[in-house]
Amino acid sequence: MLTAKDIMTTDCITLTPDTDITAAATILLDKKINGAPVLDGDQVVGVLCQSDLVAQQKKVTLPSFFTLLDGVFPLSSHDQLEREMTKIAALKVGDAMTPAPTFVHPDTTIEDVATMMANEKLYTLPVVEDGKLVGVVGKEDVLKTLLKG
Repeated sequence: MLTAKDIMTTDCITLTPDTDITAAATILLDKKINGAPVLDGDQVVGVLCQSDLVAQQKKVTLPSFFTLLDGVFPLSSHDQLEREMTKIAALKVGDAMTPAPTFVHPDTTIEDVATMMANEKLYTLPVVEDGKLVGVVGKEDVLKTLLKG
């Protein structure tokens, strides 16, 4: 049975939280990759995907309110609005990335990788062993495997 280590890319393109957002977008486009792990030292602290960059272009949805007995109550959380605003205004990767990313172990089966990608709408999964990044599995890696089978 094939595992993440069989299909992962080991020559990983990585970013740091301090990488300029424009430079990061250029890297993703030039390298024709959907996303890249974000490293702080040797720790994976996030993943920046093209979808994170697209999110910067969206309209801000202001929370709806309702009133009850002269009180005003938001229908969406203040924290959620703050996170959305931070992502939209991001100048550095650390503000736009998806923090605390889902990652897999080198021995994770391809079936489990595919399930995680499909269920959680993930397209770039860091492969971590003993707390260190050892590779990346992208949706293209999984699709290539299907074509070979």
